Amino acid sequence: MIKRILILVIAIQFSGCAELQKAISQLPSNGVGLSQEQIGNGLRQALDNGIKNQVAKLTSKDGFYRNELVKILLPEELQAVDKVLRNIGLGNLADEGIKVLNRAAEDAVQTATPIFVNAVKEISFKDAKNILLGDKNAATTYLKFKTNEGLYNSFTPVINTSFSKVGADKVWNTLISKYNSIPFVKSVNPDLTKYVTDQALKGVFTMIEVEEKGIREKVGLRNTSLLQQVFALQDKK
Repeated sequence: MIKRILILVIAIQFSGCAELQKAISQLPSNGVGLSQEQIGNGLRQALDNGIKNQVAKLTSKDGFYRNELVKILLPEELQAVDKVLRNIGLGNLADEGIKVLNRAAEDAVQTATPIFVNAVKEISFKDAKNILLGDKNAATTYLKFKTNEGLYNSFTPVINTSFSKVGADKVWNTLISKYNSIPFVKSVNPDLTKYVTDQALKGVFTMIEVEEKGIREKVGLRNTSLLQQVFALQDKK
C-alpha cells in the first residue's frame, strides 16, 4: 500500500501526460498481467482438458455412434447405396455398414490419442492473448489450423489398421459388392479410409471445442490455478 501511494504522489508531480502514464503503468498488477507464455500454457491446459475429458469419450463403444455431435454418417455418394439396399430388404446390412465406420473411428482415436496430446504440447501460440480474447473456440481453431495436416498424415494409417481390426473392411466389401451387382445401378468404389479419417478428426476437434467453450463459460471447469488466472482475463473483456 505504501509503495502504491508513493508512486501516485510521484505521478502527480509529473507535468506531462506521458510521464503520468509511465508512472501509472508501474503500479502493482496483482497478478493480472500474465505473459504470452503463461497465457499460451493456459490455452494448452484447456486443450489438454479437451482431450482428457471429451476426446476420451469417443474411444468407448458407441463413443461416435451414439454421439449426435460426431456420429459418422454415410458420405453423399453412398446415400443412394443405402437407399437401394434398404429397398431390397438389406436394411440390416446398411445399418451395420454405418456402425462399423463409427467403430473404426472409436478404435483409431483410442490408439491415436498420444498423437493429439503431442500436437498440443508442440503447438506455439505466437499471439496467445488475442486467441484468449477471441471466439469461444479460438484455441481449438488455432490447434486445427496448425496441426490438421500433420494429424491427418499420422492418423490415416491408424484408421487403416482399425478398419481391419473391427471388421469394417469385410462389411463394406460385402456391402459394395452386393450393391454393384444390382442391375442398372452405377458402380461405386468409395475411399472410405480417407472419409473416416476426415470425419474422425472432425469429431476430435468438435469435442475439444466443447471443452474449451465450457472452460471459457464456466468458472468451475477451470481446475488449475493457471486456468483460473488465464481465463479470468477473458472474463473481463
